[in-house]
Amino acid sequence: MSVNTLQLREQKFSNTIVSEPLLKRDFLQFSLINELAIKDDPKQELMSEAEQQQSIYELMKSRPEGDLWIFGYGSLVWNPAIRYEERRSARISGWHRKFCLSITALRATARQPGLMLALDKGGRCDGTAYRISEDNIHQELSLLWRREMMCSGYIPRWVPITDHNDMPFGWALAFTIDSEHPKYVGDLVENAIAQHLSVASGSLGSAADYLFRTFEGLQANGIRDGHLERLTRLVRNLIN
Repeated sequence: MSVNTLQLREQKFSNTIVSEPLLKRDFLQFSLINELAIKDDPKQELMSEAEQQQSIYELMKSRPEGDLWIFGYGSLVWNPAIRYEERRSARISGWHRKFCLSITALRATARQPGLMLALDKGGRCDGTAYRISEDNIHQELSLLWRREMMCSGYIPRWVPITDHNDMPFGWALAFTIDSEHPKYVGDLVENAIAQHLSVASGSLGSAADYLFRTFEGLQANGIRDGHLERLTRLVRNLIN
């Protein structure tokens, strides 16, 4: 299997047809995502498989009691690519969704850096939660780490989750921003974010496609996000 097997999906945005790659489960199983990252940025430092497994081990030592949930706020909303027993609408407090992680691979390149969503401190965030069966935890977390932790910038942590009526139902694993990392760009205004998203593109597709799919995925789940709504209008105006 090679990077050429990455499935293409055609989607319509603002009367413009675009074909973009869609990250599939088997791509993560065979660690082929690493090939894409190196193609976009040959100098990109990647977390090794051993380092990923050690990171999982360290996090699981502090796992709260109860079911294991994964909190999705970006592409996990519309393309989870993991096996789960249950999916629920969920909310976390103390964090908000924002384009604050600078990237040079997958939806950007070293020559044309882009931005990725992360959870930044403050406010609250509505998304989706996936309950993982105990039998599948190791396999599914391994896939998640290949997807989210391959490149640096995120800190995985346990966060309490509630439904959209603020009724708690457990703890979830969430990938939050490392605000001390050089890739953290939390001070960008929306116009600057939109400029980056309108031009950045890598082996996994364009940054604009990521924005549009996330915005529409949230809408399909009844979630409103003013930040993404404004960015969607700005980016569509820039690329049309």
